Amino acid sequence: MKIVIAPDKFKDSLSAIQVCNALKKGIIKNFYEKDIISCPLADGGDGSLETLNYYLDLKPISLIVNDPLFRPIKSTYYLNNKTAYIELSSASGLVLLKEEDRNCMLTSSFGTGELICDALNKGIKNINLFIGGSATNDGGIGIASALGYKFYDASENLLSPIGKNLLLINRIDKSKVKFNFNDIAVKVICDVNNPLYGKSGAAYVYASQKGANSSQVQELDKGLVNLESKLLQYNFPSIADIPGAGAAGGVGGGSISFLNAKLISGIENFLKISRLEKIIKDCDLIITGEGKLDSQTQYGKVISGVSNLAKKFNKSIIAVCGDADKGNYNILGLKKVYKILDKTDSKGNAMINAERYLVEIAEDISERLKKNYFY
Repeated sequence: MKIVIAPDKFKDSLSAIQVCNALKKGIIKNFYEKDIISCPLADGGDGSLETLNYYLDLKPISLIVNDPLFRPIKSTYYLNNKTAYIELSSASGLVLLKEEDRNCMLTSSFGTGELICDALNKGIKNINLFIGGSATNDGGIGIASALGYKFYDASENLLSPIGKNLLLINRIDKSKVKFNFNDIAVKVICDVNNPLYGKSGAAYVYASQKGANSSQVQELDKGLVNLESKLLQYNFPSIADIPGAGAAGGVGGGSISFLNAKLISGIENFLKISRLEKIIKDCDLIITGEGKLDSQTQYGKVISGVSNLAKKFNKSIIAVCGDADKGNYNILGLKKVYKILDKTDSKGNAMINAERYLVEIAEDISERLKKNYFY
């Protein structure tokens, strides 16, 4: 019997590694430890670097940068084999702001640009930027400003690189850019496919989560439209309809324009690093999971990525989640979906005691495996 555990983190509760450990603890009740293989995963969202460190020997580099509201903060990125791994959320993340401070009209990705600049000044030529969990809707002009780009309004006033100023951009000056991005390989790892603007774009889908009211959402969307217009005017490529351009408040698209970046699917990146395809070829059961199973799960999330591999090799797969919306998940090929909220009515309790509940769920899985329940 070979069992592979390949979950994402349970957001604000357990890391992917902790989820693996809890499930393993319960399954060991009836199986040998050597039969259970842990493959923690991520989709490019916040917390991805913790999971990445499970597979790679990452060297931390810490420095003082600007947080989303231009306040000094200590942030860390990582180096491995001449590649820098940078998590946007560590400098420009929503988790860095109190609820009352969240306002993506005023926030900036500038601090993330400072992390990139530090890595490039060290001679690094490969940048992997993970852009989940942003507090911003600035189209990436914050990152760009930290690297030397300048943005001016119609009166030639230098603009602060924040969300509300997107609508005021009249001229883009790239004469002071510090690096030649034709000689630098930038990969942007994200977990969504939203276009830059429109009803499915960065502002309409995500800005309200970052403190914007309905009128501000409309203003931010118009600002992203203006950014695209000015990018075209100054001979940057069109980014509006590129899947993922709207990720992280437009950082996905801005990175293509300003950093010559390539957008990479987060889950595909982690499936490759973890070598999960090779690992599951001779397994008997795959256990995947994430904090919540919902309508977005099938679009680039960990469960969908793992389930696609399970289908490819005709493997049995089940999911363990904090919660799951009602729906038909046959498209994912899941034999069964376990929910922590089936064990408690309290979401708070589910998050605080997630580890204990996962162990209990895994014990049930272990008992069912003895009876060949999942075959």
